Amino acid sequence: MTDLKETLTGIARAIVDNPSEVTVLETVDGKDVNLVLSVAPDDMGMVIGKNGRIAKAIRTVMKAAASVDSKRVNVEIK
Repeated sequence: MTDLKETLTGIARAIVDNPSEVTVLETVDGKDVNLVLSVAPDDMGMVIGKNGRIAKAIRTVMKAAASVDSKRVNVEIK
């Protein structure tokens, strides 16, 4: 079983300059998993990327990880 919260935390910490300020809040409702990623304001651009490409890539990886356990994941970046 894949721990989606730890997966997202690891991805975000690898991208940002301040990995200690990365937090992920997880709420589970049946097969739906909602993850809220918070980073330092200075790191927001690194997580979103140009035209949102990195954010889209993060969401794609997380959906692939969730599909292993037949779950649906929604990643929100704040």
